[in-house]
Amino acid sequence: MEIRYATNPTDSKQYTTDKLRKEFLIEDLFVNGELNLVYSHHDRMVIGGAVPVSEPLKLEAGDALKTEYFLERREVGIINIGARGTVKVGGEEHSLEKQDCLYIGLGHEEVTFHSSDSSEPARFYLISSLAHKEYPTQKLAIENATPVEMGSAEECNERTIYQYIHEGGIKSCQLMMGMTLLKPGSIWNTMPAHIHDRRAEVYLYFDMSSNGRVFHFMGEPSETRHLVVSNEQVVISPNWSIHSGAGTSHYTFIWAMAGENYTFKDMEFVKMEDLR
Repeated sequence: MEIRYATNPTDSKQYTTDKLRKEFLIEDLFVNGELNLVYSHHDRMVIGGAVPVSEPLKLEAGDALKTEYFLERREVGIINIGARGTVKVGGEEHSLEKQDCLYIGLGHEEVTFHSSDSSEPARFYLISSLAHKEYPTQKLAIENATPVEMGSAEECNERTIYQYIHEGGIKSCQLMMGMTLLKPGSIWNTMPAHIHDRRAEVYLYFDMSSNGRVFHFMGEPSETRHLVVSNEQVVISPNWSIHSGAGTSHYTFIWAMAGENYTFKDMEFVKMEDLR
């Protein structure tokens, strides 16, 4: 498990491009036959990618968590971005098609990832946060999720948002997780920008072409930076940072948050004239 320590806005003003990418961009999360995990000290989130091929992959605590098993004091949200696969929780199997979501609560010792076809493996993206009580394990298929339409063609940000784990959906301790699909011709996400000082956020960009890129904007509103992001790469956005992007072509992204607030009421929107 890779460890990423927390950062602050004063120091980040001095970062080079390489340093910015090292601190905030996860480039190689999805590798065939591997389960890769990154522990971020921003709200103690664990970000992972599991691509089981011929053998199942087990979610384990390793040495970093200092617990007997991964979900001893944690919860996890999982979205499949690949072909059909199965997540086994104890003796219970949960089949996930592409873009289906599964929440697993505190206290489950055995969690394994399986692909239905090794030639077309599942690609499980997972986000874990700390938990204080157990909520039921629950699957939400994309076909059963409620879409929220936002944006406009004129602003190049027409998009459909699926809120999987949140106050009005799958219940959790503090994890929130969802997915945003941009309409053809739309390239902008989360603009006008905002911050939420009591929770960090993580973006996974995927369903991009090999030549497609997202220019992800971050930093304090008065002094922004950008990351050039490729397919299936992840951006860690600290609580003091905006998180917004524009793509060279079509893309989809999964957003996840954990922190002090469990609703969307703490967002502080930034006026366009205040962005620098």
